[in-house]
Amino acid sequence: MIRVLVVDDEPMVCAHLRTILGAAERLEVVGEAHDGAEAVESVLRLNPHVVLMDLRMPGVDGLTAIEHIAALPKPPVVVALTTFDADSYVLRAMRAGASGFLVKSTPPEDLVGLVQVAADGHTVMSPAATQRLLVAAGERQRAEKRRDGLVEDLTDRETEVLKCLGEGLSNARIAQRLHLTEATVKGYVSRLLVKLDCANRTQAGLLAFEAGLCDDT
Repeated sequence: MIRVLVVDDEPMVCAHLRTILGAAERLEVVGEAHDGAEAVESVLRLNPHVVLMDLRMPGVDGLTAIEHIAALPKPPVVVALTTFDADSYVLRAMRAGASGFLVKSTPPEDLVGLVQVAADGHTVMSPAATQRLLVAAGERQRAEKRRDGLVEDLTDRETEVLKCLGEGLSNARIAQRLHLTEATVKGYVSRLLVKLDCANRTQAGLLAFEAGLCDDT
């Protein structure tokens, strides 16, 4: 039997999951917890094979609990279970040590199968979560490609000024460093904002940092 611990701050959600999983032949719900601290204690006490972990809970949240559980000598498999579809939660849960990510709207028959797969040591992820990750990755790649293209089109002097913006230097400091007048620097900054489609020098500075121009500072 696969021993499952259900963690969610809403008792109705726990009851729902207990009903679904308890009806499966290979699964046994050995307990439930309602916050991250109780989840860690329950793992130590009940020794489950799989933990279904809600991410947003009062007190100790699911992400923190996942980190503590992953640090145990023989941790169970932890699958993040949440209604939230933000990409940052998917990535943060996986980085914290989760072996998968499922949304609470996962159909009961799929949930049972995915828990069994997770217990066998495989990564599981709901199709909706997977699609969001792929979309986010594609958007990041397109943004990076566009950013790199913009920076490559700059002249050497414009690149130097952009690097200074990334370091947070004022026009006066940039002028001093590059041996230019402040008026000349102001002109370069204005042209950079247009070329890079940045609303202000802060955005331009962030772009410089992301492009790796400030790695040596």
